[in-house]
Amino acid sequence: MKASAVSREGHRQPERAREGALRPESVSAHDAWSTPERRALRELVADFTTREIVPNLERWEDEGALPRTLHERAGDLGLLELGFPEAAGGVGDHLDACLVAEQLILSGGSSGVCAGLFTHGIGVPHIAAAGDEEQVARLVRPVLAGRAIASLGITEPEAGSDVAAITTRAERDGDDYVVTGAKTFITSGTRADFVTTAVRTGGPGHRGISLLVIETDRPGVSRSRLRKMGWHCSDTAELRFDGVRVPAANLVGAEGTGFRQIMVNFAAERLSMAVQAYATAQRCVDLTIAWVRSRHTFGSALAQRQVVRHQVAEMARETAVARTYVRDVLARWQAGADVVTDLAMAKNTAVAACDAVVDRAVQLHGGMGYMHGVEVERHYRDARILGIGGGTTEIMNEVVAGRLGLDA
Repeated sequence: MKASAVSREGHRQPERAREGALRPESVSAHDAWSTPERRALRELVADFTTREIVPNLERWEDEGALPRTLHERAGDLGLLELGFPEAAGGVGDHLDACLVAEQLILSGGSSGVCAGLFTHGIGVPHIAAAGDEEQVARLVRPVLAGRAIASLGITEPEAGSDVAAITTRAERDGDDYVVTGAKTFITSGTRADFVTTAVRTGGPGHRGISLLVIETDRPGVSRSRLRKMGWHCSDTAELRFDGVRVPAANLVGAEGTGFRQIMVNFAAERLSMAVQAYATAQRCVDLTIAWVRSRHTFGSALAQRQVVRHQVAEMARETAVARTYVRDVLARWQAGADVVTDLAMAKNTAVAACDAVVDRAVQLHGGMGYMHGVEVERHYRDARILGIGGGTTEIMNEVVAGRLGLDA
């Protein structure tokens, strides 16, 4: 059953809650995350994850990338189109997309899988929002169907959080732009068919930035794989553009509007990462509970020792607080409220909870938690990027400080 069919019609009801899947919703059976349609969507994602991701994840981690067939399968199920406008071939809203990522992690996937499989969530929203029918048909629809892979190119060797400082240049030459420059830390960059790229078409500062789609098979494009601490199954690349000719038809929106387009989509990206953070924490709580119940030392289970029980209780508390706050901010954001301050605080809250929980999970697993291939070890490595990607913890605090009037 496709996710879109579940979302629109909700024919299928889950027969039972899968392990760790629906417990976060047990407090309120009628909230937005627990409608019959979304419970069916959870079951679909849980089945997809346990059948097609979990058995292969360690191999994909070792190989350093996800296979294209996984995108195709996710596209066939309708999981890639969630949160996109119907005019671009999408269905549902951002909550649906976040629910998919949350459930994928709760069912034994990882934030690394989310990064590699759902890179289109940062790669094509700008194109869909711009509304050019030719671009939507040529670029967006194949990605949502899982038949193409999109990426986003903003960060440069000398420009990260300071988006307005990018130097990659796109000079107009007739019906083309000629692009020269470099991008780095590009998620799915080694597999992407095209990269929605921030380029400088005008003068200095944010007003000179535009978005240009660059197909990766164009002459002058080169890619180098980067190795990382975590997210091993999510390939990352450095891209170089050496006089790459790109049709002007690949310009997304008007010249000089790229910075605004990027900023608009940052909210969705940061909320998605916050959801992945608390979902990772919840998964580690579940794994740790199972471990301390089964692991016996000195004649009794670890769960019988107060020092262990209280640590797990704290892990559960921090996770629940983060989940509640992030979901509240997401609901208000979707309703159109001004949540700039809360959004920054919600990301930092979820990341802090995740950092604390994955650390305790490894500690309570002891030597086993330090072994490659053990799930909590992977979550420990993967979690570290969540306070960096999509806006660092420090940048989020700068946003909060500015909104509190501390710039005056």
